[in-house]
Amino acid sequence: MIDLQDITGLVLAGGKGSRMGGVDKGLQNFNGMPLALHTLIRLQMQTGNVMINANRNLAAYEAFGAPVWPDVLDDYAGPLAGFLTGLERCETRYMVTTPCDTPLFPLDLVQRLAEALEHNHAEIAMAAAPEPDKSGALVLRSQPVFCLLQSDLLESLSAFTRGGGRKIDAWTAQHKTAIVPFNVPGDDPRSFYNANTLAELHALEGS
Repeated sequence: MIDLQDITGLVLAGGKGSRMGGVDKGLQNFNGMPLALHTLIRLQMQTGNVMINANRNLAAYEAFGAPVWPDVLDDYAGPLAGFLTGLERCETRYMVTTPCDTPLFPLDLVQRLAEALEHNHAEIAMAAAPEPDKSGALVLRSQPVFCLLQSDLLESLSAFTRGGGRKIDAWTAQHKTAIVPFNVPGDDPRSFYNANTLAELHALEGS
């Protein structure tokens, strides 16, 4: 059984926020609290320790009380840059990632990812959740920014990004990955809704 204290949580807040008009998404208010802080607290409840990946307004993020690390890759290279940054700083056997813009992610996220990782003897466990397709029907889609990783994957990810790789799926495909569905009875269908605009963020408030 994986001890949750042996998992470091990483909040991904390093994006440009371009679909929110360039604002720093993690610092936008959600129910009276900065979005990234809300995410951090929710993740802190499920892991041994936490850190934040951010590239702007570092002092504001540091005020949340967790270590803050900017991307080790240049030019806002996407979530994998955050993964790489986190793995370089991770001091536990495992690291779990969550984006800062999905404030309702499950409170048993890490536990279920950890159980699947262990049960499947996998290197990575990735959440999957129902999303509407073009016709409006719900289909199960992987959520690659919600990942539990063995921290010894640092070398693999470093080599992948040095070679110009930037897509999470292309990297995780190189490793044994357990896909963990979050669509069982009792799962909130909005758990993995992410807020790309301020209007979407306000719509999630009070949920």
